[in-house]
Amino acid sequence: MNYILNIPLLVFALTFVVIWLSEWIGAFLRDRRGSLEEDGREDFNLIVAATLTLLGLIIGFTFSMAISRYDQRKTYEEAEANAIGTEFVRAGLLPDTDAARVRALLRNYLDQRILFYVTRDGGRLRQIDAATAQLETDLWLAVQAPAVAQPTPVVALAVSGMNDVLNSEGYTQAAWWNRIPSSAWVLMATIAICSNMLVGYVVRRAKTRATLLLVLPFVVSISFFLISDIDSPRGGIIRVRPQNLERLSQSLHRH
Repeated sequence: MNYILNIPLLVFALTFVVIWLSEWIGAFLRDRRGSLEEDGREDFNLIVAATLTLLGLIIGFTFSMAISRYDQRKTYEEAEANAIGTEFVRAGLLPDTDAARVRALLRNYLDQRILFYVTRDGGRLRQIDAATAQLETDLWLAVQAPAVAQPTPVVALAVSGMNDVLNSEGYTQAAWWNRIPSSAWVLMATIAICSNMLVGYVVRRAKTRATLLLVLPFVVSISFFLISDIDSPRGGIIRVRPQNLERLSQSLHRH
């Protein structure tokens, strides 16, 4: 399920085929059962309208969930850049040798964080995660030693800034794992299938049926595609670009 959701184009294709088939199933059932009686047609149309309204609300709610998660990823990218930039400045409060080591490690760490945002390959990403974890250990040891040797409020500022750097990476990782639950996708797809079966049952004229039964599946598929694209941190077209981190990298590498 997660593999499919990470490929928005595949979500679009599967959604279109399944919903289109569900409409034709509804049309087939109508042909087998015959037209509705005049008394029941109005009630049936009311049910179709209510079901489509519910589908629209569910899609809108899910789209809002995807947008909020996307905004959260952008916010944490900015927070990471701010934390690293602040710690780079605070490193000057440490002894010269320690300050130089911390700043060199921060530059390498920043490069790995940028790669985290732009890399799509799973194998390469695991290498980046391993390198990041090692750099985080080295960074903490680099500020721990002078803090133990000289436990002053000034040095404590550098330690506090390093703590913010490490925490910001954890917040970012949590935000990238925070996806729309698979159960929500299943429920939304179920409502879409049921509503489109009802639409297929309503369409009466055989001459226009083939054209009419393409419109709603196409629109719903685009909606599913957009939600999946925004909710997929690496597989979508709409992704969080590490603009703040890249700008910081250009600035730090000039020092």
